[in-house]
Amino acid sequence: MTILVTGGAGFIGGNFVLDWLAQSDEPVVNLDKLTYAGNLQTLASLCDDPRHRFVQGDIGDRACVDALLAAHRPRAVVNFAAESHVDRSIHGPGEFIQTNVVGTFQLLEAVRGYWQALPDTEKAAFRFLHVSTDEVYGTLTENDSPFAETNRYEPNSPYSASKAASDHLVRAWHHTYGLPVLTTNCSNNYGPYHFPEKLIPLVIRNALAGQPLPIYGDGRQVRDWLYVGDHCGAIRRVLEAGRPGETYNVGGWNEKPNLEVVETICAILDELQPRADGQRYASQIAFVTDRPGHDRRYAIDARKLERELGWKPQETFDSGIRKTIAWYLANQEWVRNVESGHYRDWVAKQYGTPA
Repeated sequence: MTILVTGGAGFIGGNFVLDWLAQSDEPVVNLDKLTYAGNLQTLASLCDDPRHRFVQGDIGDRACVDALLAAHRPRAVVNFAAESHVDRSIHGPGEFIQTNVVGTFQLLEAVRGYWQALPDTEKAAFRFLHVSTDEVYGTLTENDSPFAETNRYEPNSPYSASKAASDHLVRAWHHTYGLPVLTTNCSNNYGPYHFPEKLIPLVIRNALAGQPLPIYGDGRQVRDWLYVGDHCGAIRRVLEAGRPGETYNVGGWNEKPNLEVVETICAILDELQPRADGQRYASQIAFVTDRPGHDRRYAIDARKLERELGWKPQETFDSGIRKTIAWYLANQEWVRNVESGHYRDWVAKQYGTPA
């Protein structure tokens, strides 16, 4: 028994692989293109583990995927592979279309061919789990109900539009060809091994470096925050017991405005690693020009997942963010190693000079 994980050197995928092998002896074949956000150092603890087979490759490379499926005969494919940063999608949408849309299509076609040739028993047990985002649903006002699985898709960025397209492809391959798919749409993840372009790791990094803590607009954009370990548990549960063709929303029940998130990080850093000059980290907060099409609020209704499969998050935001900050303080070498000149150029380009 083996599973194939795509995008397993990224933030969520890497955490999933580590979590899977910490709880199971079932081997993982890990396919990752190793773009800027793919980091094999995240998986360093598995370098001598025979249960983990890493392959550098692209989900859009049909020959590569076909060969892996034929050689390892996985009972399931878990697809994390995606370009995922909204800001990058605004500056360069082409890569998002190529990976998230064309790549998903190529992966689905490879998996369909493999699945159709399986013996009946293996064919019935096989699953393709597609990991997606709450951003496909668009934005909410302050008083709107959280996103449910029945909400219509209203993506507002090139990133979310490309993920919406991939979700539609996955659904179509189930209804047209019978491929036993599962889709999860998650809220904002945070936790260890997060590439420092996203809000929480960027704020931790900049705070410790004595640099500005950039916040878009008025900082009142609301997100539902999901600890990555909880997300991994939800994916395992959906893979184990989810009904083929179904979508499951995964959320943390932790709605927070961005400004509050940053202030919370600052307060914990004040406690755990105070500034040498005695000043508070919150003094580094800098409001910058809002990004185009910035969705005001995301929130996930995860009751279906709890009702049907018995999953609910274990971490509150307070417990999860404290674990996250403690991890970054203890793993500064990982942070230094992941920061290339390309990354620093990107942050300067995106955030510019504080307003």
